[in-house]
Amino acid sequence: MDYNTQRKKLILPEYGRYIQDMVEEAKKIEDKEARTRQVKAIVNAMSALNPHMREMNDYYHKLWDHIHIIADYELDVDSPFPLPSKESFTCKPHKIDAEREPVKVMHYGRNIQNMVMAIASKPAGEERDQMTMALASYMRKQYLIWNKDTVADKTIFNDIYTLSNGTLSVPEGAKLSEIQGEFKQPNMMGPRPQRQGQWHKGKKKKR
Repeated sequence: MDYNTQRKKLILPEYGRYIQDMVEEAKKIEDKEARTRQVKAIVNAMSALNPHMREMNDYYHKLWDHIHIIADYELDVDSPFPLPSKESFTCKPHKIDAEREPVKVMHYGRNIQNMVMAIASKPAGEERDQMTMALASYMRKQYLIWNKDTVADKTIFNDIYTLSNGTLSVPEGAKLSEIQGEFKQPNMMGPRPQRQGQWHKGKKKKR
């Protein structure tokens, strides 16, 4: 019995094995004119098997590219389109370099680590100190999400020092408790409209 696992691997599975076998048989036709007619018939069959391709731009060109791919670029016919090159379809995608520097403190994530380094690159001064304290307040909130109910200021300050590779420190004598409540989330929805008949502050609705 002939099993699919014993057969040649399908090059483009969406067209099935019959199309691939037909292409292999067409390659064996010695007369180029007859071979071209047979290949055109196969292209029409490929179009019928995948009608959704007709919605694509240049779908007929794509079908001819696909039949050359199925034939392993060994199809000598009079094609209405330039023959595709094997390199254009088999080249490997560009490698995307992964982040080289590992995340030092996982519960903060890479974004906070990048923010620490960005602040550390600023010139020393009041503005950098304010940015450092604002970030420390935010880091405290993130720490409490993943850890415990309380955290010492010194822990957050040490994490900033660690994340910045020892290049950023909070101002001497700083306390996170002094800046709590200063950083509020903005109201993105705008003021709530007052309903008809609602009591206004200090006066009633006129009748």
